[in-house]
Amino acid sequence: MIWCIEDDNNIREIEVYTLNNTGFTAEGFCDGKSLWAALEKEIPELILLDIMLPDDDGIEILKRLKEDDRTCNIPVIMATAKGEEYDKIRGLDLGADDYLAKPFGMMEMVSRVKAVLRRYKPDEERESIIRFENLCLNIKEHRVYIEDIPVDFTHKEFEILRLFLNNRGRVFSREKLFYLVWGEDYIGESRTVDMHIKTLRKKLGKYGDYIKTVRSVGYRMEKQK
Repeated sequence: MIWCIEDDNNIREIEVYTLNNTGFTAEGFCDGKSLWAALEKEIPELILLDIMLPDDDGIEILKRLKEDDRTCNIPVIMATAKGEEYDKIRGLDLGADDYLAKPFGMMEMVSRVKAVLRRYKPDEERESIIRFENLCLNIKEHRVYIEDIPVDFTHKEFEILRLFLNNRGRVFSREKLFYLVWGEDYIGESRTVDMHIKTLRKKLGKYGDYIKTVRSVGYRMEKQK
């Protein structure tokens, strides 16, 4: 089920119609209030979320979604006004998986929905638990444990750590990290990646020392010695 949160009735109806006719099941909502009411009964596969809404704006809704354990793993695509790069960056920093700049074509919307859902598709061959000394990342629970103590990580921090743990010793450029974790081509804001690495190191405590800065390249996580 794909949910489209859009206050413009015409746009919302076209989005829902297109998705329903391209192999998805979609439903539309006009504001945050109706979204929260629906979330009490069901969790969608993905949310297409407009930023400009009559009550809570899309950024506030996204923030609330990512702070709630029940909804934090729902993929979200933000719809932003054309040229509003600040809203785009804010959304990506808060955990949005992709964005669409208005006005956008319906086939572009379908393509981006498919791409995001592919990234979230469960991989049955992948281990659900990754261990590194006394650091444990549980993929199914979406939790991180250090010395058996649960530590809170944002969605992006979790995905960066997961990427490092699955590729220990490999160097990732900032551009590559941005593409793999945010699902976007690099937009020239290296501080977004750098700030996430900084907070990730802090939360990891002594294990943060394993994340090394490779001068003029990017970052890597040392292999277990």
